[in-house]
Amino acid sequence: MDNRPIGFLDSGVGGLTVVRELMRQLPHEEVVYIGDSARAPYGPRPADQIRDYTWEMVRFLLTKNVKMIVLACNTATAVVWEEVKEALDIPVLGVILPGASAAIKATKSKRIGVIGTPMTVASDIYRKKIQSLSPEMAVESLACPKFVPLVESNELQSSVTKKVVYETLKPLAGKVDTLVLGCTHYPLLRPIIQNVMGPEVQLIDSGAECVRDISVLLNYFEINRSRQLEDCHHQFYTTANAASFAAIAKTWLHQVVHVEHVTL
Repeated sequence: MDNRPIGFLDSGVGGLTVVRELMRQLPHEEVVYIGDSARAPYGPRPADQIRDYTWEMVRFLLTKNVKMIVLACNTATAVVWEEVKEALDIPVLGVILPGASAAIKATKSKRIGVIGTPMTVASDIYRKKIQSLSPEMAVESLACPKFVPLVESNELQSSVTKKVVYETLKPLAGKVDTLVLGCTHYPLLRPIIQNVMGPEVQLIDSGAECVRDISVLLNYFEINRSRQLEDCHHQFYTTANAASFAAIAKTWLHQVVHVEHVTL
């Protein structure tokens, strides 16, 4: 039993898609979340900068006495997950391996698409993970640099967003039967992505898949929070505007959350 919270970090609001799934699957667990929206998107940034920014968020979460850290950001996972995992004495999870495993299970044609930030796609990490687990899989990756800024600005339903998603994903349409949403921001665009790809294409939410691994590790290390405790006191922090972060969080989590601005 361990009543400390679970720490989540992301380049912005995207990791809320993982938190939402955690609240659904493990409602008794408490969350501390830091989103670095002031410096989002991470995808176009050089690896050294992503490493530095991620470590700043890790150190922030450690001041909150977390029992586990989830890199709820594919770009950060691609660049620095191994390093953070080795350095800390608490469990550290990334979102890439769970997404890769789920895609292999879902595909029937063995043709998998991966969409992600420029850094995640350039790292080729999804293809490597998928083909290390299942070499016969054909993997096609596509960078979608405009998606994160659209989500961060809360432009989820605008005609501009629909046009950008359609034009970006057109090269993949009809080529794959499974598509990994290789950035935790992308599930916020899920209805539009599904519409462009077609109803027969399975969308894999790598962040949601990660929650199953969180559950397994909580059980393995026997660090579940006591179910006897009263309500959870979740904490949300952003490096940008707290009000706009709270607006997106309310829409996505279906509850009002208190968000504090922090400087890392």
